[in-house]
Amino acid sequence: MTGSNSLWLLQKRFAFEAAHKLPSHDGKCARLHGHSWVGYVGVAGSRLQTEGAKAGMLIDYSEIKAALKPLLNMYLDHHYLNDTLNLENPTSELVAKFIYDHLARTIPNVLQFVRIDETCTNRCTYSRVTVEPSFIGDDGAVGQADDDRSDDAGDPGAGFALLA
Repeated sequence: MTGSNSLWLLQKRFAFEAAHKLPSHDGKCARLHGHSWVGYVGVAGSRLQTEGAKAGMLIDYSEIKAALKPLLNMYLDHHYLNDTLNLENPTSELVAKFIYDHLARTIPNVLQFVRIDETCTNRCTYSRVTVEPSFIGDDGAVGQADDDRSDDAGDPGAGFALLA
């Protein structure tokens, strides 16, 4: 069907509303505040399923949705992240890692990254695979963390791509 270097990259978008504060931060993020968080789960693989109802799929998007659902319900959506994630300083980096660690238990063979957009200009991607800057854009692709948490001007623009 494809060559040995073929790779499918899929992303599932999710969203949640949550509050947090970063008490160690030296700016306005030290105060209690909330975000309309947007996330993406990235999966990758070189083999599609060949039989049954999922023939031609790497993974059914509904499997990713099902893996996310308990996280969203129990820890993320309309929760105070400092409490539900048991983190004193729940940065976007730690939120992305929390989600990744939990998803790694349910979709371990294909999971590549979790991206969290804390705001429309600040994002973080957590992955355990080697990545390099790439063209992948703002429409749900992998992004990078913006170091200045209080600056909403501009988009970091650069993304990441998997290295073969």
